[in-house]
Amino acid sequence: MVSRRDYRSLRTCSGWRRFLLLVPVLFVLPHLSSVVDFSSTPSSRNEAQSIRSKKLDHLVLGPAAGVGFPDRLHCRGTKALNKTHTTTSHVSGAGNGVSFVTVFTVYDTSLDHLKSSNMVSVIGNVTYSKAERSMAVLNAFANFIQVTMPKSNVVILTDPASHLSIQPRNVMVLPIRGDYSRGNLMLQRIRSYITFLEMKLEKNDGGINHYIFTDSDIAVVDNLKTIFDKHPNFHIALTFRNNKDQPLNSGFIAVRGTREGILRAKVFLEQVLKAYKTKYMKASRMLGDQLALVWVVKSHPSFEAKRFTKPQAFTQEIAGASVLFLPCALYNWTPPEGAGQFHGMPLDVKIVHFKGSRKRLMLEAWNFYKSTSNIPDMLCLVLGSGRTKYDF
Repeated sequence: MVSRRDYRSLRTCSGWRRFLLLVPVLFVLPHLSSVVDFSSTPSSRNEAQSIRSKKLDHLVLGPAAGVGFPDRLHCRGTKALNKTHTTTSHVSGAGNGVSFVTVFTVYDTSLDHLKSSNMVSVIGNVTYSKAERSMAVLNAFANFIQVTMPKSNVVILTDPASHLSIQPRNVMVLPIRGDYSRGNLMLQRIRSYITFLEMKLEKNDGGINHYIFTDSDIAVVDNLKTIFDKHPNFHIALTFRNNKDQPLNSGFIAVRGTREGILRAKVFLEQVLKAYKTKYMKASRMLGDQLALVWVVKSHPSFEAKRFTKPQAFTQEIAGASVLFLPCALYNWTPPEGAGQFHGMPLDVKIVHFKGSRKRLMLEAWNFYKSTSNIPDMLCLVLGSGRTKYDF
């Protein structure tokens, strides 16, 4: 017969055996769980990543920022509520005496390359190769100018070997020899600008025609001749922003069309070219021209960089030229990296710059304008479009 003490002893031993049997399980289960997590996490991450990186074939509109700010564009969907732009296409002489000049070339345009290049969905079922997309952006650039400044023309400075398919009638192609390779394009752009100004000095055909040198991925949405009327004494105009490292954007340079204006602008750009070649060749593919511009401007002893912190136009004598500084907020506005940032769009913006990956949005904007003939409503489309939805 088992005594009560022996019985308790047997139960204790049995309990210890169960505990010892459970110990390995307690150690193994967390490891098994981590193995399951490890094996499932990459696939779930990849799936989420693929959803995020999927490029849509249509714009997704978000809320347009600016409500509550009297100097900002107010929108209800794609309907502008308070735009004050005049319809410049119906204003007599809009853009008269202003030419837009841009540098543009195409790369790898052979039929074999076009067939093998990645096709990018742009608008609905319409697709473009990379070369076709670039040409579509160039045509949209010229078309916007034709709408807002119908008396203006567009001059395209290009490699003599380029064959450009231009649709608008207001475009003249001017071949200028040089090195238009991708890594040298920004340097060549300044050289081409200088050559163009030299040609104008040599021609000296009388009369005054002003010049605005721009990137080809901008939309002119208001009459820019007012710059020359409102500021009658500058030789060259640049656009600035409150950015410590890159306060100047080279995508807009205006030159007064008098002989003195052209000459002083040419000398100024020669100073920029010199700074580019001696200091910033390592940044030649993208930012060299902007860095050189900043160096020439800031090297002037009396220049105060803090003036870039306020979005107000000002004039300064630099390198023998009277330089007008215009705020990017109006004359070189770029859609932000997501709808609703930076308090919206200034009410009287003159230029929208679709730089970088925003070029699809430029094509979307032009197609929207064609269907509505309404610039303010088109600007609401731009303002409401988040960047991640229109990246190429």
